[in-house]
Amino acid sequence: MDATPEKNAVDMTRVSSHSDVGAIQVEKKPWWHSITVMGSTLQIIVAAILGIAIGVAVSTTVDEVPEACITILEIPGELWLRALKASVLPLIATAMIIAVQRLTDETSGAGRKLGIYTVGYYVLTTILAIAHSTVMTALVWAPRMPTASQETLALDAEDEEEYKSGTGTKVEDVVVQIFESFVPANIVHALAETELLAVLTTAVVVGFLVKPGGSLLRAVVEVEQIVMKIITFLIKIAPIGVFFLIMPNLLKLDIAIIAESLGWLIAGSLTGMAIHVTVVTPLIFFVFTRGNPYSFFLKCSPAWVTAWGTASSAATMPVTLRVAEARGVPETIRRFAIPLGTLVNMDGTAIYFPVVVTFLAETQGKSLDAGQYVLIVLLSTLSSIATTPIPASSLVLTVMIANSVGLEMTGMYGVVVAIDWFLDRFRTAINVVGDLYACKVIEKLTGITDDDDERPIDGGVDNGPPMDPMSRQEQAAQGCASA
Repeated sequence: MDATPEKNAVDMTRVSSHSDVGAIQVEKKPWWHSITVMGSTLQIIVAAILGIAIGVAVSTTVDEVPEACITILEIPGELWLRALKASVLPLIATAMIIAVQRLTDETSGAGRKLGIYTVGYYVLTTILAIAHSTVMTALVWAPRMPTASQETLALDAEDEEEYKSGTGTKVEDVVVQIFESFVPANIVHALAETELLAVLTTAVVVGFLVKPGGSLLRAVVEVEQIVMKIITFLIKIAPIGVFFLIMPNLLKLDIAIIAESLGWLIAGSLTGMAIHVTVVTPLIFFVFTRGNPYSFFLKCSPAWVTAWGTASSAATMPVTLRVAEARGVPETIRRFAIPLGTLVNMDGTAIYFPVVVTFLAETQGKSLDAGQYVLIVLLSTLSSIATTPIPASSLVLTVMIANSVGLEMTGMYGVVVAIDWFLDRFRTAINVVGDLYACKVIEKLTGITDDDDERPIDGGVDNGPPMDPMSRQEQAAQGCASA
């Protein structure tokens, strides 16, 4: 621009180098303006920080918070979470049907590339997550984990019941469960029981077979529009939901006991996740896209903050889809990659399994050998895929892996169960970040663009505004920079 604009002026940003293309007006607003926008990134972050601050402050200053108080405070967050979960099933079904229908129109092989690269990316990152977690655990954390006393190792009656519920799960059971979960024996039962992988498979088949422009496809798009309107409202009240999900849980936190009993487990788990989200996936992102992974990570904060608050990848999926839209991910890619990643991309869980099994071994005074670590890697890979995207679903599989390497459950398992809700939030955040990184990498590999998504498949129904009100302006600015 030829002149520096005055304060509060309106910038004229040209989005093309051609003289016949006009400029768009982008009003410059202060950075804090978004805090007044319902459901904005800043609002969600502030709500999460307030929830953590109040929860930790109360739990460290009050001897015991009444259980009734915690239960009542959980009500707003639980209602918001239930509403999000209710929208997930129809969202997965409609998104996959529409995405596959678009892919059937592709003549350049983009559909086949999308499937191969998406599955390949998720498998690669899962293997890398397990590999570096196992190496770090064996070399760094295992020697530092102390042996617990006999009184601590004693298994109480409640933990014994929990343990027995997982002892019947064998390795072959997990393999069978993985394959069976993709094919429903009864579609109606799969819908009623929220068997998400079975619903996803059914949606893919329907998407391939449905008649283009037919009444069924129009009905699917109409249902999706209804769901998206509901999700738009739920995202606007996300700060309230996140606050009341985080704060009551932290009221239960006893920092002194956790630091003494579980310090090395928490350190090993969080360090592995930090390595994955700051080194491994950003490196993959940069190699393929040449973009700034850390800037992208910060712009995706509504998704991973919500994931931390809900501890559920499935419940976070509506927010993840909107964040992907705001970040310019083509519609076909985000409709396909995010629902699939929500169900099978469990990098955070894959990192956690080697650490928690090693922790259970070391507290018993047992050291795992190389062969047992290899078995843990194999089982962690299968188990991370078999884990459902809901809170605390990994506990039974933890028992299965521990039994497979000859470990018995002790009282330390009860301690792990007590802290699982806390670590599960970080695992979920890592899983969601991995889905969003995947979208941009897959966009680069497949070459699918927004232009491919402009053709209507149903008479041209709008999919609603993006989550971030400034996203259109950001995309215009990015277009100006690349022109």
